[in-house]
Amino acid sequence: MRKLLNTLFVTQPDTYLSLDGDNIVILQDDVKKRIPLHNLESIITFGHTGASPALMGYCVDKNISITFLSSSGRFRARVIGKSRGNVILRKTQYRKSDDEKESTKIARNFIIGKVFNQKWMLERATRDYPMRIDIEKFKEISGHLSEIIKEIRVCDDLERLRGLEGQAANSYYKVFNQMILQQKEDFYFHSRSRRPPLDNVNAMLSFAYTLLANDTAAALESVGLDAYVGFMHRDRPGRISLALDLMEELRGIYADKFVLTLINKRIFKKDDFVKKENGVILMTDDSRKKFLAAWQNKKTEKITHPYLGEKIQWGLVPYAQSLLLARYLRGDLDEYPPFLWK
Repeated sequence: MRKLLNTLFVTQPDTYLSLDGDNIVILQDDVKKRIPLHNLESIITFGHTGASPALMGYCVDKNISITFLSSSGRFRARVIGKSRGNVILRKTQYRKSDDEKESTKIARNFIIGKVFNQKWMLERATRDYPMRIDIEKFKEISGHLSEIIKEIRVCDDLERLRGLEGQAANSYYKVFNQMILQQKEDFYFHSRSRRPPLDNVNAMLSFAYTLLANDTAAALESVGLDAYVGFMHRDRPGRISLALDLMEELRGIYADKFVLTLINKRIFKKDDFVKKENGVILMTDDSRKKFLAAWQNKKTEKITHPYLGEKIQWGLVPYAQSLLLARYLRGDLDEYPPFLWK
């Protein structure tokens, strides 16, 4: 259970939510907790949480949304009253998405977060594994990423921004293979192959990115934003463009780092994959279950959010960033603060 930016997150499984006066009652294993509702804007629940009709009716009257997510973070449903705030929020989102200059202003902060966090990963590797990597190469690329960040900060053209993001990605991937420290004969990275993945590492990265995109889309929907209307990723039928935008800053520090940990700690081995006749590499059914279990465990780890200064679980970072993006669009913040991990 966690309050964050006036949102209550109920992360424990098998809880029941009910109403007592002006308080929400959280019941789990005969243990009750009461929290005043008057200062809440929304409630987000994970897992098989139930909620009483009385609580839902109260929240509808007070314009407090209740969002139900699966235990893995997939969006299920949202109970909300009059949608005045969300209509205004989404109309603002659509207007800014249609304006390329405004889109660039928001998108460049997503990409600053992405490149900053990739740079941090390289610097952390030079500190932790100085005898196992090419220090000079890592420092050279880290310096290059710093220069790209400077260019991104003043970029006012969306196509130019995409080019800078591509330059940064190419530089980062040049040394990604060196961060694989174990099982080098079975786990190696030469380049990104997406559809389809052609090696074990790319198969893991693709699965991690899919999970992160789902988590981010659920987070955006839970705060009233449209996950399909982005700023850097433009509209395409069926594509969760805004989720792809928002997850950029978490690709390296969350998904890539997660995959590297599974390999370097030998949690995943070559037997977790099968190779099809056309060269496509897939994870086995059992390895996907193992991957999902590890992903869920990762989401429970506690961190201090670099902008908010609050302790939250890793799994709540997409929700925190979604809330911050919504606040920027509402005019409560001067600009969207990216997730800059240190």
